[in-house]
Amino acid sequence: MAHTILALTMAAAAALPLPINPGAPAAPPGGPETRYCLRVDPITGSRIETIQCRTREDWWDLGVNVDKEWADNGVRVIP
Repeated sequence: MAHTILALTMAAAAALPLPINPGAPAAPPGGPETRYCLRVDPITGSRIETIQCRTREDWWDLGVNVDKEWADNGVRVIP
């Protein structure tokens, strides 16, 4: 019974749209090959800022919503 309730709760949560801060600027539009460069957490033990550039699909596969992160961590767009 607990598994059924958990599964239904997770399904309902997945159906909800992701909240996006309405005042924050979204990432610039681009095509499927456009790469978005974002600041990411540095490697453990390092204070050097790390920037990674990936397509929207690649970021999404990693669980990152580019539009949500762009205001705080966006660096540049590579067409």
